[in-house]
Amino acid sequence: MPFQTHAIPEFTARYNVDRLVYFEVFENPEAAIVREKQLKKWRRAWKVELIERENPEWRDLAEEFVP
Repeated sequence: MPFQTHAIPEFTARYNVDRLVYFEVFENPEAAIVREKQLKKWRRAWKVELIERENPEWRDLAEEFVP
């Protein structure tokens, strides 16, 4: 995956992101953008709680998408 190798010099490289631990699926881009803006306003502790509810082991979910 490109984000795991930091091949794209954007957010993932700048913040050393190498695991996908949470994601949501939306029917359309507009709904995804609304949710993203909502989550960006959250405190870090709230985000951690959300992740741990869905993925308590902090597994790398990207591995599930490898063909």
